[in-house]
Amino acid sequence: MVKNNYKKKKKKLKKPILTPGVKIFLIVLLLPISITVYSLVVFAWGGISNLPFIQNFSQSEVEKIQSEFDLQIPEEYIPIYISAANTYSVPWTLLAAHHRVETRFSTMKSLVSPVGAEGHMQFMPCTFVGWSHPTCSNLGEGDIPESEKTNPQTIKKYGGYGVDANGDGVADPFDIEDAIYSAANYLSRAGASEGELKKAIFNYNHSDKYVEDILFYYHQYEEVSDDLVQTVFYSK
Repeated sequence: MVKNNYKKKKKKLKKPILTPGVKIFLIVLLLPISITVYSLVVFAWGGISNLPFIQNFSQSEVEKIQSEFDLQIPEEYIPIYISAANTYSVPWTLLAAHHRVETRFSTMKSLVSPVGAEGHMQFMPCTFVGWSHPTCSNLGEGDIPESEKTNPQTIKKYGGYGVDANGDGVADPFDIEDAIYSAANYLSRAGASEGELKKAIFNYNHSDKYVEDILFYYHQYEEVSDDLVQTVFYSK
C-alpha cells in the first residue's frame, strides 16, 4: 500500500516594503514639507487673485459694474427697487440710496435704531402706521400694539405709509419688500414722484447732511443704472 505523503508547501510571507519605523520617519519628514507647500500655495493665490484678469474672471457682471463703489448694491434687491419705483413713480436708484444710508443694505447688526426707527428702511412706527394713531407724539415711536403695527387696515385708518407689498396680509417694516415699497410710497407722496427729490429726502429725515448723503449715492447709482438694469434683467 502506497501512502500519499505529500508535504504541504508553506506559503512564503512577503516582507513589507516599508517597515513601521520607516513609515513613521517619512510622516515626520513629509508633514512639515506639506505644510510649507500648502502655505506657499495659499500665499501665491493671495497675490494672483488680486490681478485684474483673475478678479474679472471671478466677479459677476453686476459686481464689475459696481467695482468702484464702497458698498455694492446687492443684486437680489434691484428687482424690488425697480418694481416699487414703477408702482410709485420714483427713481429706483433713490430707493437704493436710502437703503444704503439707512441700514447699509440691511447689513446692520440691528434694524432698530436707538430712537425707535424700525426695519430695513428705518420707519418710525407712527410714520409707518399713521400719525393720527392715538398713541403717537414727539418723535413718533408711539405705543402702538404689535397687532396694529403691521395691520394694513389699521395703517389705512390712521393714514400711514406702510405697504403690504407681497400681499400676505401683513405690512411689515422688517420684510424687505414691504419696507422698500413703503419707502417708495412715502417718497412719492413727499414729492419725489414730481421730481422734488431734495424735498422728499428732507421729509424722510430732517437733516441737510442726510440729504447730501442720499443725493451722493443716488447720483452714483444713476451713472450705472442702465447697465445694472440691462445686466440683471436681460443678460441671463
